[in-house]
Amino acid sequence: MKDIVLTGQRPKTDRPYSQAVKSNGFLFASGQVALDPRSNEFLGGDIRQQTNRAMENIKAVVEAGGSNLHHIVKAMFI
Repeated sequence: MKDIVLTGQRPKTDRPYSQAVKSNGFLFASGQVALDPRSNEFLGGDIRQQTNRAMENIKAVVEAGGSNLHHIVKAMFI
């Protein structure tokens, strides 16, 4: 069984994918960038500010899925 995870604390998307999918005790998330969830605008500033925003977006999705950043098993950066 799989559950779709949604949170209002992450930017909305017009793409045909879920914020995350929870299945068999795992949470699969992808596509996090430096978008401000309130304005849905790309965050300007330097790489540090953009990285912090992207991590906050990831954190919101992971927490909406019932977990936290300490339980991440694998992260891929492409």
